[in-house]
Amino acid sequence: MLTITARFRVRPEWTDRWPGLVDEFTRASRAEDGNLYFWWSRDLHDPTVFYLMEGYREDAVEAHLASPLIPVITRTWPQALVETPRMMMATIPGEAWGPMQVLPV
Repeated sequence: MLTITARFRVRPEWTDRWPGLVDEFTRASRAEDGNLYFWWSRDLHDPTVFYLMEGYREDAVEAHLASPLIPVITRTWPQALVETPRMMMATIPGEAWGPMQVLPV
């Protein structure tokens, strides 16, 4: 599985509008064959920072990057950003979430 975590620093005036700006791409990405997860979260300590966690089967990455919405987001998202988003990407074995052994419930 290819997993990606990206950090988006959003302009303060865009923090409440960010979820609406990313909604179409989020819905389309979640519907793609091979998408395992596509989740947004907000930093608890800095409300202008949003994180995106994506997971894809390795054979689905090319199709995701060929999405017709990629050119749309490259035109529309930068207006809301303070800087170029930062990201980490890794290929990991498996496609399922396992239990956290140190914190059993």
